[in-house]
Amino acid sequence: MIAVGLSAFAHAQTAPAGPPVQSLQAPGPAQGAPVPPMPIPNVPPPGPTIIAPDSEPPAAAPGPAPAQAQPSLRPGEGALQASARFGSSAPLITAGLHWRVYNDRPDPSGAFRMVREDRNAQPTFVLPAGNYIVHVAFGHAAVAKPVQVRPGPARETFEIPAGGLRMEGRVGDARIPAGQISFDIYKGSQFDQEEDRDRRPIVSNVVTGHVALLPEGTYYIVSKYGDGNSLVRSDIRVQTGRLTDVTVTHRAAMLTFKLTPRRGGEALANTDWAVLSPSGDTITESKGAFPRVILAEGEYRVIARNDNRTFQQDIRVITGVDGEIEVLAR
Repeated sequence: MIAVGLSAFAHAQTAPAGPPVQSLQAPGPAQGAPVPPMPIPNVPPPGPTIIAPDSEPPAAAPGPAPAQAQPSLRPGEGALQASARFGSSAPLITAGLHWRVYNDRPDPSGAFRMVREDRNAQPTFVLPAGNYIVHVAFGHAAVAKPVQVRPGPARETFEIPAGGLRMEGRVGDARIPAGQISFDIYKGSQFDQEEDRDRRPIVSNVVTGHVALLPEGTYYIVSKYGDGNSLVRSDIRVQTGRLTDVTVTHRAAMLTFKLTPRRGGEALANTDWAVLSPSGDTITESKGAFPRVILAEGEYRVIARNDNRTFQQDIRVITGVDGEIEVLAR
């Protein structure tokens, strides 16, 4: 199951009134399960402020844009001051933008040549008068449009249809530590008529508390808790100008195995472990005296091998009931 809450995405932008949380039912807990163009920012919760990629933390609320000195222009040049926001009523984005300016016509090789590049929030491009294509990216979202530069100063504001996705996992009411859970994000719905083998995540291994900046649209996330079989797939909608907080609930437990010659005895070192499903499929393998495994709720067979001897025990995993499984070496 996932719970979704929407909070403000741009600095100090407030979500409209209405129920703050809705619940969505994800598919079953054990369904099994390119390089991103920009890194994913790390946003320390709580609060609506977003730290955009490759930027320093912005102020909690946007203020007026700082006054910029007008550049000196030569005859035939124009000064284009560019800025970006999420919509006509949204404040300007104050960090994390990547600007590129291209000639509007390809060169003899067929490529559009980049003539300027900038990572400031509101750069000013001094260019010879003419036609250009301006491209601005914010995380995985981007927009481009043609711009005509005339002699003298001018302003252009770009609207980026982007939102943020921030995720965490829980087992019952307990929050899963960040290092034990990860998320992959895919474009579209998990129910689209498309072979899974043809799909590639657009963002991989997102950790708890990090924000993926994405174009508005439908996505599905695959949440993996631990190295076992606790996997949850969930559809989610990213809205322009909103930070969507997603809580994924796993039905799983963390177990520690040990092989002992008697109840309460010392664990035997150099033990090889395997956990099998009821159908005999191997879920996970490990080695050591106290291996720790996270398993989805269900029934399993635990196999322990030590000193050329094999021992086994059937177990049942109950959601949220962590503990120690003792296998007797006899």
